[in-house]
Amino acid sequence: MSLGRIPERTGADGTRPGLAALAPSFTVMKWCSFLHSAIYVGLLACWIGGNDTWVKTALGWGHGWGWIIMCVLTLAALRARVIPVWLAGCVAVIGAVGPFVGSAGFVVEQRRRERASRA
Repeated sequence: MSLGRIPERTGADGTRPGLAALAPSFTVMKWCSFLHSAIYVGLLACWIGGNDTWVKTALGWGHGWGWIIMCVLTLAALRARVIPVWLAGCVAVIGAVGPFVGSAGFVVEQRRRERASRA
């Protein structure tokens, strides 16, 4: 009896069967990241403009919950091998203070995939 690691079952495309159905697609992740960045732009505009209304509060909550949702989606997409590790790090780690990095990462990864598919 071996106490080593149990090999992971993966589908023909390299994804894990159970998570593939739950994980968001690359496109969904990209647009969620863009939305999170847009909320952050609004929050920065309120902060710079000195606007201290309910809008600033709503955008602050939107950014906070947006980051949490992005982290959960990123973990699911990473485990299902929808996105690479470096992009997950950009979205989940740096995304708390600069969601633009994650959005830029999705653009870079999309261009990389397009180049790879042409080759």
